[in-house]
Amino acid sequence: MEFRVNRRTLLLIAGCVWIIAGINILRIGIITWLNDAHYWLFKVGEAIVVFLLFFQFVFRRLFVKHSERISQKGEKNCPFSFFDVKGWITFGVTIRHFQLLPNSFISVFYTGLSSALIITGILFLIRAYSSSRHKLKSNS
Repeated sequence: MEFRVNRRTLLLIAGCVWIIAGINILRIGIITWLNDAHYWLFKVGEAIVVFLLFFQFVFRRLFVKHSERISQKGEKNCPFSFFDVKGWITFGVTIRHFQLLPNSFISVFYTGLSSALIITGILFLIRAYSSSRHKLKSNS
């Protein structure tokens, strides 16, 4: 017995996974930030820059790529086929495990990065919602 989901469910799963990943990274960023609270106003500015760069040049493009790929899929899909992992998780885990970057950088970077992940997850949820509304209108 195979468990399959439709395209809308894939979008919902993608949104939830991206938001959960973003929240987890935000948690790490906040914990690191609390341990090194010097120059907090400067760090807020840096975190905003990281967010804007990652959202605009990485995550927004991934959202479009994966949303388009999902829209081309059939009606029954593997629930894990919403996106293809290419080492982002491995890269982040390696940096944290070997402490390759100072905590002052991690706090700013993770805060900005997590915000971009969360916003991208929200975009997937919005796309899933709008696709269900479009389907309802076409059935009427």
